[in-house]
Amino acid sequence: KYIHLCSKRGNNSFVPVNCSSYTETLLESELFGYEQGSFTGAVKARQGRFETANNGSLFLDEVGDIDLRTQVKLLRVLETKKVSRLGSNIERLIDFRLISATNKDLIREIMQNNFREDFFYRISSITIRVPSIKERKEDLDRLIEYFLKKSQEENNIKIIGIDDEPKNFLYSYGYPGNI
Repeated sequence: KYIHLCSKRGNNSFVPVNCSSYTETLLESELFGYEQGSFTGAVKARQGRFETANNGSLFLDEVGDIDLRTQVKLLRVLETKKVSRLGSNIERLIDFRLISATNKDLIREIMQNNFREDFFYRISSITIRVPSIKERKEDLDRLIEYFLKKSQEENNIKIIGIDDEPKNFLYSYGYPGNI
């Protein structure tokens, strides 16, 4: 979101999509939108996230979880800058910045045929690798300070410090995911 806000598009829509929270068909409906009657339950037309992000930024979170079939459709949108709603033959020209994130090693996913190489190269123009907290424990002091301050503000309490036992736990924890 920070990248979006600092850009020339910052005053326009920032549209986040958590790709792992949708099934394949629901993700397509969410991204592309649909026309009335295009499937059972489509009682009225709905604009997709691509259209909503027009002149702004579309953030695809967990892009590594998108199935191969949908990746092909996304690749076409990135190449043509046009999107068609499900059930429509009309292509709409769109202008958006794509920002994506994943916790997967996409090169490994490509080697295992779980991710398309052409799609990867299309979405990885600029790559920012954020190491997990287990790789940068030197940031823990600032993070602990931040969360203690936030907890004080949210709960209207005074916290003087953190005892050695919980602090040692935080430094020795393996952090299998992230914070």
